[in-house]
Amino acid sequence: MDVLTLLDYLIRGLSLGSVYAIIALGYTMVYGIAKMLNFAHGDVIMVGAYVCFFAMTGLSPMFEAGSMAAAVVPALAGVVLSMAVCTVLGVVIEGLAYKPLRQAPSLAVLITAIGVSYFLQNSALILWSSSPKIFSPIVGSGSQKIGPLTISHVTLVTIAACVVIMLALTAFTGRTKMGKAMRAVSEDKGAAQLMGIDVNRTISMTFAIGSALAAIAGVLLCSAYPTLTPTTGSMPGIKAFTAAVFGGIGSIPGALLGGLLLGVIEIFAGAYISTQLSTAVVFGVLIVVLLVKPAGLLGKTVREKV
Repeated sequence: MDVLTLLDYLIRGLSLGSVYAIIALGYTMVYGIAKMLNFAHGDVIMVGAYVCFFAMTGLSPMFEAGSMAAAVVPALAGVVLSMAVCTVLGVVIEGLAYKPLRQAPSLAVLITAIGVSYFLQNSALILWSSSPKIFSPIVGSGSQKIGPLTISHVTLVTIAACVVIMLALTAFTGRTKMGKAMRAVSEDKGAAQLMGIDVNRTISMTFAIGSALAAIAGVLLCSAYPTLTPTTGSMPGIKAFTAAVFGGIGSIPGALLGGLLLGVIEIFAGAYISTQLSTAVVFGVLIVVLLVKPAGLLGKTVREKV
């Protein structure tokens, strides 16, 4: 078996896994703090990609073709605008759909999340039609020669973005006042409220951060796989949720590990087994892992007190 081919598949797997990991961070943060599964998260990815696409399409003609400004400014503005729109969208979704159900049974919240997901998909269908949009990579279509390997700029940026986001999020939750408030709410909402922490504000901030990460993930995903439709975020959202469960939902390092492993498994399964069966292999591995370790790879088993 060719070592270079193996390395190429590994890098592609890490790139795809990095996208899954960024999406999974949003899932795991919301579940860890609000104890709910936001199945509309995948559709926030789609909204972020559309916002970036239209921003880049609208700004590109304003600059001279081939210039540095034409390559950098539209992409940067698109990413920033995408993050801003998705942040607001996440807070609005939490405030209108989930906040009134704070004390409701988990099944009611789950059904609401599915309803929000379909609402976003159908709204995108009405606004932007079902015809696919061709998304231009935010860093161009170039590649970098590293030793015997040729790696695309999109792959390098995706992996680097995942590492930076992971380090920044770890520092945020460990060192800032809001991050410590999030950890406190995650441990015990009632005790956190007694200590003066605004639980509603903390949960809203969690949705804001998760939705901003979803925007970044959407842009990176469409840069690597450039077809954009109203259902673009559905399957990556499900796979990222799988990654969060795989690594241990509620654990930030678990989301990273689960996402990376999922991406690598999917790429290798598609290369050496079947592209049609790669998704089935991913879910099969998840089932095996959960049978052996129900809390996930880095998850902790919580014993309920009677």
